[in-house]
Amino acid sequence: MWLGPEEVLVANALWVTERANPFFVLQRRRGHGKGGGLTGLLVGTLDVVLDSSARVAPYRILHQTQDSQVYWTVACGSSRKEITKHWEWLENNLLQTLSIFDNEEDITTFVKGKIHGIIAEENKNLQPQGDEDPGKFKEAELKMRKQFGMPEGEKLVNYYSCSYWKGHVPRQGWLYLTVNHLCFYSFLLGKEVSLVVRWVDVTRLEKNATLLFPESIRVDTRDQELFFSMFLNITETFKLMEQLANLAMRQLLDSEGFLEDKALPRPPQPHKKISALKRDLDARAKNECYQATFRLPRDERLDGHTGCTLWTPFNKVHIPGQMFISSNYICFASKEEDACHLIIPLREVTIVEKADSSGVLPSPLSISTKSKMTFLFANLKDRDFLVQRISDFLQKMPSKQPGSSRAARKTSIADPAPESSPATQPSSPTSPLGGHQGACAQEAPTASQGLLKLFQRSTPMEDLGAKGAKEKMKEESWNIHFFEFGRGMCMYRTARTRELVLKGIPESLRGELWLLFSGAWNEMVTHPGYYAELVEKSTGKYSLATEEIERDLHRSMPEHPAFQNELGIAALRRVLTAYAFRNPTIGYCQAMNIVTSVLLLYGSEEEAFWLLVALCERMLPDYYNTRVVGALVDQGIFEELTRDFLPQLSEKMQDLGVISSISLSWFLTLFLSVMPFESAVVIVDCFFYEGIKVILQVALAILDANMEQLLGCSDEGEAMTVLGRYLDNVVNKQSVSPPIPHLHALLTSGDKPPEEVDIFDLLKVSYEKFSSLRAEDIEQMRFKQRLKVIQSLEDTAKRSVVRAIPGDIGFSIEELEDLYMVFKAKHLASQYWGSSRPAAVRRDPSLPYLEQYRIDVNQFQELFASLTPWACGSHTPVLAGRMFRLLDENKDSLINFKEFVTGMSGMYHGDLTEKLKVLYKLHLPPALSPEEAESALEATHYFTEDSSSEEALQQDEREGARNEDVQEKREEKGTSPPDYRHYLRMWAKEKEVQKETIKDLPKMNQEQFIELCKTLYNMFSEDPMEQDLYHAIATVASLLLRIGEVGKRFSARPGRKPRDIAPEEDELPAPDLPQNPARELQPPAAGDPQAKAGGDTHPGKAPQESQVVGEGGGGEGRGSPSQPLSDDETKDDLSMSSYSVVSTGSLQCEDLADDTVLVGGEARSPVTTPHCGGTVDTDWSISFEQILASILTESVLVNFLEKKVDIGLKIKDQKKVERQFSTSSDHEQSAALG
Repeated sequence: MWLGPEEVLVANALWVTERANPFFVLQRRRGHGKGGGLTGLLVGTLDVVLDSSARVAPYRILHQTQDSQVYWTVACGSSRKEITKHWEWLENNLLQTLSIFDNEEDITTFVKGKIHGIIAEENKNLQPQGDEDPGKFKEAELKMRKQFGMPEGEKLVNYYSCSYWKGHVPRQGWLYLTVNHLCFYSFLLGKEVSLVVRWVDVTRLEKNATLLFPESIRVDTRDQELFFSMFLNITETFKLMEQLANLAMRQLLDSEGFLEDKALPRPPQPHKKISALKRDLDARAKNECYQATFRLPRDERLDGHTGCTLWTPFNKVHIPGQMFISSNYICFASKEEDACHLIIPLREVTIVEKADSSGVLPSPLSISTKSKMTFLFANLKDRDFLVQRISDFLQKMPSKQPGSSRAARKTSIADPAPESSPATQPSSPTSPLGGHQGACAQEAPTASQGLLKLFQRSTPMEDLGAKGAKEKMKEESWNIHFFEFGRGMCMYRTARTRELVLKGIPESLRGELWLLFSGAWNEMVTHPGYYAELVEKSTGKYSLATEEIERDLHRSMPEHPAFQNELGIAALRRVLTAYAFRNPTIGYCQAMNIVTSVLLLYGSEEEAFWLLVALCERMLPDYYNTRVVGALVDQGIFEELTRDFLPQLSEKMQDLGVISSISLSWFLTLFLSVMPFESAVVIVDCFFYEGIKVILQVALAILDANMEQLLGCSDEGEAMTVLGRYLDNVVNKQSVSPPIPHLHALLTSGDKPPEEVDIFDLLKVSYEKFSSLRAEDIEQMRFKQRLKVIQSLEDTAKRSVVRAIPGDIGFSIEELEDLYMVFKAKHLASQYWGSSRPAAVRRDPSLPYLEQYRIDVNQFQELFASLTPWACGSHTPVLAGRMFRLLDENKDSLINFKEFVTGMSGMYHGDLTEKLKVLYKLHLPPALSPEEAESALEATHYFTEDSSSEEALQQDEREGARNEDVQEKREEKGTSPPDYRHYLRMWAKEKEVQKETIKDLPKMNQEQFIELCKTLYNMFSEDPMEQDLYHAIATVASLLLRIGEVGKRFSARPGRKPRDIAPEEDELPAPDLPQNPARELQPPAAGDPQAKAGGDTHPGKAPQESQVVGEGGGGEGRGSPSQPLSDDETKDDLSMSSYSVVSTGSLQCEDLADDTVLVGGEARSPVTTPHCGGTVDTDWSISFEQILASILTESVLVNFLEKKVDIGLKIKDQKKVERQFSTSSDHEQSAALG
């Protein structure tokens, strides 16, 4: 490649001059190419350690002038061929021009200008739009691709200098982190280390420091442990590795590949060593942290953040912290965790102005909202720029704020008297209950307020005694809080807010505060009418999710009166169905019904829907999918925390297996299914404010409270009974709602009922003992556990797929598992680097495990070539294409693992008949494509009639199956929603084994027989018994051609249909057998372009001469009628990759190879005459039984087909090379190969 001219030092022992002229020098890096010796080793080591560009470009061209001491690089190359091209261009285009100049400075200026012009023109034509990676980084990416054989689709994110510990010895080298792989390369004094690890194979990733490995990063896969150390910035490296591994796990979980953020703003001056991908990933990490901290929608992008102070009117101080700006929000977080959090939606902002600076208040900024609240920020570093950014975002806000007019009509239900608190803003969700009615209200009854309001006993608060007074005090405390700290989304959230939440939210405010704390209010007001639209679209639609919803509706809090009524059940149905329609990847999961029913008690349908969205998509990620991965991840965290906080109990619980049983029910339903409702709802209050931390704290407190009893338990059942009795007696003595009997009440039956536990006492203990848990630590543990859980699920999937393979397949369990990993790796490679049909589209995680990974024909060809025992040289891709079409029964151009293994088994573990049957079917439709089968020739009348009847039969079967499917669908429509009977019937059909006998195989026409013979000849080309196999197949082919000729006579007799004749070898009348029914194979003329080694047949001209090889190994040629061929000549004639057979009077002449073989006896046949005019024998055919019987006569063919091959070695070889895609273009290599 051409380089921008830069000064270099030429007096350098590391380069060797190979060519020179008065103006340019071509040099080679010492040690590159042949030899090199000790100097080459030292130079190579130096290049790796110093990350020299000479590793990738060992050739360079320098510009020089005779009197100047300065030299300039103008080009470099990775191969001699590339650098020679540049050298020749310089000699042809510049030498004559440069010789005209008198001044050497003018010469250098001209050369530099010319090179800059060439580079500018190349960049203009080749550089993609938006490519902003710095030159140094592009060079590193080029090194990575060349060293590890990665295609251009593999993007480098960053690279670091570090040491890899091989045994107890550190190997200094370079770690390359790409989107899909971790790569390491080291070259020290002739010792080379090259590692490639896929992120999807990583099972453990952690940063640790031990005596043996000082501050290192550990990377584990299923079969190795890797340690890397001596990083310049180990924290940055580890964070990036975590992020890339997390993306890979996400890819395994839901097939979401990595997509660059095209909306990411471009920096005015790109960093010299940071790629666009690294910036993208950094921005993504910051966005996720920003969204999680302030509970914002997942599409909210952080624009920037800056240090500042916030004036807090409630305690009259300036709190230091960080201001965060995004397109829809201004947020503030104090340095002290609990001091103050603030969220200001830009839809609420009315005025942004710069206040007057003073010594006390430098660079102040005032922000006013529609609710008459004013926020004062100060100590802003770049206030003018900040104001401009906020103004830009405000201009992009829609003029009429969605939902504001609707919200303005609300009044606070928290204030019974007319003197509402001044903090009540019309734009905040002061009374979410009673204000939202969707457009579907005209069609169906909609719960426009919390169901608790409709179904609660209308008992005055005064009549409830102490409970009523306590509830009244709670409401008053919150009203005071609203007055001091504000109300609605713009409320100051402080430690005082948490205290009030822990004391219990009054029922009248619960729905409002849930919406605020979860962030669901933001999504609801920015998507007006969305829920109503979903309800309308999903009404009347049936799916597996809706069927499961219907099944679980009456199991959702059946003890509560709200769900003993059709109004409550209908509202629950609409919310769950609307969410399943919104997010089909989750659809519906058990436990969602319990959580949603509680949300409906305190909010309208629309509010419950958006709370469910916040819960499933942000607060409890991946909890409610088919594999409950999120809950399993948090279960792993719970086990880890139990080991840390309750070490005595941890081992006992592990032995009993209790944690895995209890945690799923506790976490998935937020304790709602295991505690009395009025107690569990207090935990839900805390959860919406604090997140998953509260659930883990409470779970630890429950185990701690029951430690003594649990340590005395002898089995899992006893431990579950202890915990069940305890949870059933967790009471809320402050609840004003009538107590609801709990389903676990049966567990309390006994002589000595357990003591009651107040829920507020339990919460207090959980915060006192386990408050050291932090959200950041939980996220870190989640990553660690996610690796374990997803890899464990992948192992489970592998075992399930292997178990689904029939037992008669022939492969061992270990071989099947290895084949599955190779198959999966090929699928993932297409997902990484793309194909004609993206793998992400092809993989649906909701499908059965067997159907999740599938490959297309190109990927199958690659696997077939490396795994097949039938190596056919250049004919292999043709055979692989036929095998793919044979296995692809549903014609979707994809095959799953079961189909793949079936094909492999037929080649490896079948007996002679089975293997031959596979070969036979590979040369019949549909395996033989029309282009291969016809090859510009008309099909024979015999086969056309036979195949057309066969096609008609298949068509009838298809129509019958279609009619049966239609009938089944009609049955289902009559009994909608559909039940599982339909799926059971389908499964039963799939399980039916249709045994195919050799009698069922259709006959083979002449052209198909020729293709079969070509395949067999190619299979023999590299066998040790090659010579004997060629003679044997010549004998068999001759015999079969004669049988076909005789069969043709019978089929031609008048009054008999061709299909009635099936001539067997033993039925042929001896007098009618022709002596010489076959002609020789015709060799192509020298340089004939139609000569090819593939399996396609093409019409060609008959050559003028031919060689003859008899059945006994000798023969006669026209040039030497009496001399037998020598052994060497015979070998040359037989050692070919493909050939043509010509049956006299039946097949056109073909020219497909450099060598020829005669199949048959003597060349003078009184029966047949050659036809080379482009037609085939229309009546010739042969059956499978005839081919089998003929092959059995040749023991060498029988031994070849019955030979056992170990697939294990081929799998190992495939694993070694499965990521090696690059091919060297070095001129020396090509010359050596040539």
